[in-house]
Amino acid sequence: MSRGGGSFGGRGGGFGGGRGGGGFGGRGGGVEKRGGFGGGGLGGGGRGPPRGGRGGGGRGGRGGDRGGRGGRGGGRGGAGGMKGGSKVVVEAHRHAGVFIARGKEDALVTKNMVPGESVYGEKRVSVDVPAADDASATSKIEYRVWNPFRSKLAAAVLAGVDHIHIKPGAKVLYLGAASGTSVSHVSDIVGPTGAVYAVEFSHRSGRDLVNMAKKRPNIVPIIEDARHPLK
Repeated sequence: MSRGGGSFGGRGGGFGGGRGGGGFGGRGGGVEKRGGFGGGGLGGGGRGPPRGGRGGGGRGGRGGDRGGRGGRGGGRGGAGGMKGGSKVVVEAHRHAGVFIARGKEDALVTKNMVPGESVYGEKRVSVDVPAADDASATSKIEYRVWNPFRSKLAAAVLAGVDHIHIKPGAKVLYLGAASGTSVSHVSDIVGPTGAVYAVEFSHRSGRDLVNMAKKRPNIVPIIEDARHPLK
């Protein structure tokens, strides 16, 4: 019939024998030629399995590496947060109006001036304290986690800066308020007796700042250029 010596065969060996050495095959072993289905099933092509291995292992490995990098990014984003369900104790920081929440992970926090509301998706921590009018009852105080990866002021506090010149009752002029991430925590610190004059030049960020200030009466948003104070 042919040189391969098998019935129905071409050079690679049809249903039997041949140079390719396997069924349904051409020169490289038929179905198994380009990586096949793994194992010895429908043919045995010698070159097939390595290429199949590259497709399954090499590229899969690269995909796994990228997944790992994505996980690292998530880690940075979550830094400064706290895991839910843990027992948390809140202690006063040496800077008035700033606190430290101690649990499975310690975090810098400020007392939330608007309980139940987040500003930029930050985590909140509620702590039971004795009620002022009834020692046997308890009330909840809510704190907001102050993420040092989102606020330079929080990073400075964690780094041990000596003075931040912001305390309960203070009047603060904040230049470059952006959308109000750090400003909201300054608002928590100065409290209802203080005020934050937040200046932002960008109208896009200013919209977010104004919307946030609607719920915080101690913030005065100013959407102007700070280089022209008399304008």
